[in-house]
Amino acid sequence: MTQGKIHDIQFYSEALQEEMELLIYLPANFTPLLKYAVLFASDGKDYFQYGRIGKVVEEYMSKEEIENVIVVGIPYKSVAERRRLYHPDGDRQKDYIRFLAHELVPYIDSEYPTYQVGGGRALIGDSLAATVSLQTALQYPNCFSRVILQSPYVDETVLEAIESAKTPEQLSVYHVIGTGETEVVTTADGKQDFLTPNRQAKQLFENKGFPYFYEEFKGDHTWKYWQPDVRRAVQMVFGQ
Repeated sequence: MTQGKIHDIQFYSEALQEEMELLIYLPANFTPLLKYAVLFASDGKDYFQYGRIGKVVEEYMSKEEIENVIVVGIPYKSVAERRRLYHPDGDRQKDYIRFLAHELVPYIDSEYPTYQVGGGRALIGDSLAATVSLQTALQYPNCFSRVILQSPYVDETVLEAIESAKTPEQLSVYHVIGTGETEVVTTADGKQDFLTPNRQAKQLFENKGFPYFYEEFKGDHTWKYWQPDVRRAVQMVFGQ
């Protein structure tokens, strides 16, 4: 199987007032004559390195089991910076969300043959990257109509955002959490129970009527469990 290419691009964000690295995966058979869905991955480097998302997308596309997809990875610069950009209390989270919706989407649409509609865009993230992906999709449902959540950090702010969603039918949610995620060691907030608030989120998603898939896997808060799940998530979200 021929592999596609990852293009490493520097993009200046007005919202964040800094250069952002973008890792853009174009599949092996990429051609400007076709249209592509776009998967935006916060924790972008991790999704290529640990999640092997490029290989997963390539394999499914080569068998014509999913639609044509471009992956746009957004790496974080440091663990401390990641929290500032992704955490609901992060002082730069609003700016990061604005960057995704108002700068990155128009840039990708101008440079690549995309569908240019919300139905052609998805967000993916693990842990805090899942949190910011969800909050972005809830804030901009016309811009992103699909979101993949792998063990998101959920607090009252996130639950309120789900509860107050005006058009739940517009956002399709794929959501997994590990049954062992009851004492997750975080960098800034000590040990935290991720499982209980994720179960609360599940109830809200179902009550609100989101198109929704939920599963609890036997495992903890690590790539050991997210990596194999990337395969299923991509197939379910982009399957033909």
